[in-house]
Amino acid sequence: MDDARVLHELGEEAKDDATRAEAAQHAGAAAQLVEKLEFERMLSGPHDRAGAIVEVKSGAGGVEAMDWAAMLYRMYTRYCERKGWEVEPADLVAGEEAGISSASFFVRGEFAYGFLKAEKGVHRLVRMSPFDAAARRQTSFAAVDVTPEIEDDIVIDIKESDVRIDTYRSSGAGGQKVNKTDSAVRITHLATGIVVAMQNERSQQKNRSMAWKILRARLYEYEEKKRQAVLDAAEAQKKDINFGSQIRSYVLAPYRLVKDLRTGVETGKVDEVLDGDLDQFVEPYLLGVRRTDRAVDD
Repeated sequence: MDDARVLHELGEEAKDDATRAEAAQHAGAAAQLVEKLEFERMLSGPHDRAGAIVEVKSGAGGVEAMDWAAMLYRMYTRYCERKGWEVEPADLVAGEEAGISSASFFVRGEFAYGFLKAEKGVHRLVRMSPFDAAARRQTSFAAVDVTPEIEDDIVIDIKESDVRIDTYRSSGAGGQKVNKTDSAVRITHLATGIVVAMQNERSQQKNRSMAWKILRARLYEYEEKKRQAVLDAAEAQKKDINFGSQIRSYVLAPYRLVKDLRTGVETGKVDEVLDGDLDQFVEPYLLGVRRTDRAVDD
């Protein structure tokens, strides 16, 4: 920057376009370096380079919320595709009438967890209900949880006495496609209350293997949270997901607006956001932008 400033002054004094261009080149190089340093600071966590496990759950709002959860699921898979990351479905429980009750998927790509961790929390949708004959305005909620995908070489000691494993018949389509075997697996870690269910694969062995992998990842994060709380409770900012901690509102009616309640970033381009254009919200949050006024907008 010092070189750029000196060259700029010389160029202006001599009215020399070549010197002005060289000054601009130095300034551009400095700007690129600053962007690189900001990116490294933004994604400097111990697991930020890792893959991620994303889980979407419907919340308050019945069928509306289940449809909203399905919309969020699509939004995040589109976001991952835009980033060039690989997406592997893990588990999906369909809603009774529409959408999904819950679903999870693996995301593999550099910095996948680093970016997606910014989306952890409750997401609120306001729209004219497509499931209401009177087309009344409805508010729905869905929760998003994100954990790092822990590599298999990280050892998590799980005692057999602390685990209960249940098998059951997977839900799905009827007719010839119905699963007639108990291939679905649910693992309950009794000591922490963490429950992992997997029914995406038709093989019980594959479901069991994937469920164990997710359980190890969640137990690793659980232990990380405990250590962080002991070291510095003031810096333990991660909140449990609940329906009083919404992070973003998506309003489709009577006006169109998506607003992040943590940073204040907002846009009227709702369709682009729902199609995976999320970096405009993710990057400011990761860079530390925070609203001073946390009032929740209608």
